[in-house]
Amino acid sequence: MDKPKFRSALIVGTGPGLSASLARLFAARGLAVSLAARQVTKLADLSRETGADLHVCNAAEPKDVAGLFAALDAAGRTPDVVVYNASNRVRGPLVDLDPDAVKRAIEISAFGGFLVSQQAARRMLPKHHGAIFLTGATAGVKGFALSATFAMGKFALRGLAQSMARELSPQGIHVAHFVIDGGIRSATRPVPDGVPDSLLDPDAIAETYWATLQQHRSAWSWEVEVRPWVEKF
Repeated sequence: MDKPKFRSALIVGTGPGLSASLARLFAARGLAVSLAARQVTKLADLSRETGADLHVCNAAEPKDVAGLFAALDAAGRTPDVVVYNASNRVRGPLVDLDPDAVKRAIEISAFGGFLVSQQAARRMLPKHHGAIFLTGATAGVKGFALSATFAMGKFALRGLAQSMARELSPQGIHVAHFVIDGGIRSATRPVPDGVPDSLLDPDAIAETYWATLQQHRSAWSWEVEVRPWVEKF
């Protein structure tokens, strides 16, 4: 069974966690990697490590996103794999939330996902090939108290992914939504003593993305859920 072949990847919303793990894995598997974020100075080391090119982009601004893809086209790095990892949250009691801050958070978590997916799909459809992966969270399937903003953004992102999968999958584009159901381990958030593997390993999550990317189209997943073995659900 032939596995799908991909040439270049774009990761939008890049930081030291999952996005960095994805960049390293994609680069190790032979893909040219591009990283986009509002601030890219923090990505210099990752760029040198992976050979990734860096692009300043506010994912919630249509002009920025269109410019990002135009720049990739001009550089011969039009992505056939796009991962949207950007998100934002405003936590607090519903009655105290600042409307402007809520609007901005939803724009980053969901509207940006639409903008990036739209630009990606426009380039993938003529080729009937490509993958668009959207990173979700527990909040996308279960709204928690004091977390209305994050829930709204992630619920919207999940709806976007489901709609795109139904529209684009029959045209050769693999759309998948990943529910990250648990905390992600990091240097500032180590695994607690006595509870091994109680936080998600970002490298392990990246491997799940890669496995999904390698699925044969006869058995595509539109949604994948990952959680630590001790996480309640």
